[in-house]
Amino acid sequence: MVSMRKQYEASFKAKVALEAIKGEKTIAQLAGVFGVHPNQISRWKAELLEKLLDIFSDRRKRADKDREEIEAELYRQIGQLKVELDWLKKKSQSLLS
Repeated sequence: MVSMRKQYEASFKAKVALEAIKGEKTIAQLAGVFGVHPNQISRWKAELLEKLLDIFSDRRKRADKDREEIEAELYRQIGQLKVELDWLKKKSQSLLS
């Protein structure tokens, strides 16, 4: 028998992680309430805290800007290669004629 891993929606993970961060209940109590293993709750909590820092930092803006610059350069290179390919096709047809 093949057992499938349970997959949780992002909203559920966020809800559980926020409850863990609040600290009103222990991880073990939350595990009982939500039916999730305590280690999983701890992982979701740690991931939320890690990503929370990125939301308010400039690293995210810098990463987006770097990605946009790389995309622009790649599109420029694609355009240049298309022009060169068209020129080579035209040149090879004139040589064959």
